[in-house]
Amino acid sequence: MKRKPLVIAAVLVLLVAAAAWFFMPQENEPSAQSRIVLEHTHRTFIAPSCFEQSDPTNFLEESTLGQAQELNYPPHSECTEKAFQSNQDSPAIRLLKELGLMEKTQTDW
Repeated sequence: MKRKPLVIAAVLVLLVAAAAWFFMPQENEPSAQSRIVLEHTHRTFIAPSCFEQSDPTNFLEESTLGQAQELNYPPHSECTEKAFQSNQDSPAIRLLKELGLMEKTQTDW
């Protein structure tokens, strides 16, 4: 009989901890698998959303952010740099953005 209140208390503590984690902001970074365009002439990378305004050359390759980091290619422009900045969203906010209930701030990852 004395175990029942302990089990209920433990479950309540776990539920409160899970709810707190779900709404607590966390550092989110773009995946290494995020699509980018390598601009080999300038040895930079371009975010897909910034491609039209980047005035690229013809020496291009579609790749991933991880590959650009391996090659030590910097962002081509400020637009690309902003497109791949990390953010502070909670899991709840990330879920709402993925479901389309909130507008995404980063469209490239």
